[in-house]
Parts: sequence; C-alpha cells; structure tokens
Amino acid sequence: MERSTVIGKERRNQGFTLLELMIAMFIVIILLSVALPTYQRSVQFAKETVLKENLWQMRKAIDQYASDKGKYPPSIESLIEGKYLREMPIDPILEAAEWDPVMGEDPLNPDSGEGLKDIKSKADGQDSDGKDYKDY
Repeated sequence: MERSTVIGKERRNQGFTLLELMIAMFIVIILLSVALPTYQRSVQFAKETVLKENLWQMRKAIDQYASDKGKYPPSIESLIEGKYLREMPIDPILEAAEWDPVMGEDPLNPDSGEGLKDIKSKADGQDSDGKDYKDY
C-alpha cells in the first residue's frame, strides 16, 4: 500500500486538528466570558424588580385592609385569610416566603392596639444601586 500526502479529499476525511479544536474552544470561552456576566446582571435585576413589586402589592393590601376594616391587620397571614392576598409572596432574593413585619401603634383602631404597618425584606446585601434590600 502506498502512503499518500494529505491533500484534497483525504484531508477532509481525517477530521479536525488539535489546533483547530483549541481555537474553536478558545472562541467559545471568550463568548461565554462576555455573555455570562450580562446574564447574571439581568437575573439579579429581575429579582430586584420582583422584590419591589411584591413589597408594593403587600403594602397595597395592608392599606386596603386598613381602609375596609378601620384598623391595621394583626399579621401578614390575616391578609391572606381576608382574601387581600391570594398567597404569601416569595422574596426572590431569599427564594422563600419570609418577610419582616413592621408592627406599630394603630391610630385607626379605637382600641389603640398594634397592627401591621409595613413589610420589609429579610434579605441581606445590597441591590445594583447600592441600596440595602431591607430598606426597600
């Protein structure tokens, strides 16, 4: 059998060289290094937006409860029981339905008791603007 040089059709049958594979992998790595941080920032921004929306909806439910009942709700659960919320919203930063209720004196209640005045996130850390999640 005669051994021929690698040209033309025979070259195509041998596959890729190690150098070609390494160059292709290097290009993929560069593309991933550019795309991954952008993806992570967009996911973080989405979580922050959902957190703000969930807090806004719960605060709106507190105000509606106070307007309807003439006093602040005694707990977050009473908002769900009273059908002001369908279910307990999830804190997307913690990925759990854990909130920090802010109780205080209820000026609307004739018995001058305490009620749920506000709701805060229990998440530690800061958003992309440097604001603490607990300060939302």
